[in-house]
Amino acid sequence: MDTKSAIITVVGTHEHGSASLLTLAARYLCCGVLILVTIQMAVFMYQALSSPLRSVPGPFWARFSRLYYFIKVAQGRWEHENIALHRRYGPVVRVAPDMYSVDAPEVVKSVYAINSKFPKGDWYDAWKHPDPQRFSLFPERDMTRHAETRKKFQAMYSMSSLVNYEGYVDECADIFRERLTEFAAGGDIINMGDWFQLYAFDVIGDITYSQRFGFLDKGEDIAGLLKALHGVLRYGTLAGIFARFHPILFSIMARLGLGGAAGRNYLINYVNSRIQQRKAEKAKGKDVGNRGDQDGAAPMDFLEKLLLANEKDPEKVTPYHVFMMGQSNVIAGSDTTAVSLSSILYNLLKHPNTMVKLRDEIRQFENEGRCGSANVSFKESQEMLYLQAIMKEALRMHPATGLPMWRVVTEGGVEVCGRFFPEGTVVGINTWCAHYNEDVFGRDAHIFRPERWIEAQTEGGENLKRMEAYWMPFGLGSRTCIGRHISFLEMSKLIPQIVRQFDFELAHPDKPWKTENNWFVKPVDFEVRVSLRKP
Repeated sequence: MDTKSAIITVVGTHEHGSASLLTLAARYLCCGVLILVTIQMAVFMYQALSSPLRSVPGPFWARFSRLYYFIKVAQGRWEHENIALHRRYGPVVRVAPDMYSVDAPEVVKSVYAINSKFPKGDWYDAWKHPDPQRFSLFPERDMTRHAETRKKFQAMYSMSSLVNYEGYVDECADIFRERLTEFAAGGDIINMGDWFQLYAFDVIGDITYSQRFGFLDKGEDIAGLLKALHGVLRYGTLAGIFARFHPILFSIMARLGLGGAAGRNYLINYVNSRIQQRKAEKAKGKDVGNRGDQDGAAPMDFLEKLLLANEKDPEKVTPYHVFMMGQSNVIAGSDTTAVSLSSILYNLLKHPNTMVKLRDEIRQFENEGRCGSANVSFKESQEMLYLQAIMKEALRMHPATGLPMWRVVTEGGVEVCGRFFPEGTVVGINTWCAHYNEDVFGRDAHIFRPERWIEAQTEGGENLKRMEAYWMPFGLGSRTCIGRHISFLEMSKLIPQIVRQFDFELAHPDKPWKTENNWFVKPVDFEVRVSLRKP
């Protein structure tokens, strides 16, 4: 054999051997994967057959992974899907192998009571920075740390404290009415959902930083804040379903400048810049956080209160606390109010008779000299019983949040609806399911009828208690939204002002509005035509 032939033979043999080794490795890999899948299926079958919850009904694919729940939530209409599931399967429904949606008043006392020991589920992890040192009130799962932190700032959010900010709300309401007057003059069709959010954002900016963001002035997304916030909501809603991947996913998306990670980082930088700006102004002797009125007295904004608390006791209120609460106001302070305002006006327009009754009530207050100025006071609004019933009913029909409030069952388990949920099980109640429960709110629970609250109030007794206990637009127990009074302040003052000055007409009265559920169930096409009311 010559040299060339020998080389070809050796190389050929080597290539054939390498191919054989690769084939063998591929076979071992396939066998390994098959064994792992078989083991996983066996474990799943054992858990499914031995679980005390194996008989809980629900969609077929929900038994295998959280993927079913992920896909349904990603479609943006989970609030309606959740209600339909309960109507089909009953008060307890499986939505994932370890997640159960519950619609029963007894779950409130068992799981969500003020002294409940049930922590939030892992879904909330995706709403915070992966760094464990960076915590926030809304997603905080450590119940002790949450309680201690909330206690430090609760007084700032009390209604008695917030009514001092009426002037800030009036300032934004005046600008809002100016914009509506301009739209009325031009006969424009506007998206009220967007404009309500611009209003709510400017109010929270004024209350927090003594500086409006400027959304109402320009009528557009200033500095990309709304876009950033949407990214945070979308990311938290979906990533939380597979929360164990959150640290990795967050890191990748932050590097690429995508989605919720990018939005969260944008908001972090924005809030930090506000804090540094305030510190620089204070160093120059400017008193920007305490706007004096004619009497020389006005409430401090939130940032000023936080900075003073930090100066007084740096260990109790740390610089991170200052940042955290400032950021929480921005993130949570606009969407809840905007969605609620949209629901109130939308339902008034879909049910014109309620609008007539509300305007009659306002006119009566005007005639009695109890509502004389353009800026209705909060105290006056609280005395308008029909207005309060409208607000309550609108928040029942369309609560701001539309996903279950997940909680983890603690040691010893819990019994709900005749079923025992063992330790580690994740259970949750969706506000939408609760608010459409016919056993609590009647066979007409699907109908907007503010009178139900006035009737229940007049009758008193167990019916009112049952309705009040199952009305939860701002959450439940110790995890009730700390900023809910800000929202009530804004809504109570703005609605009477705009309905007595303007007429609103739905651009598409024969079609229901479209909404998108990314935790907050926000309208996307609440289009109306505005006109000035004749004196």
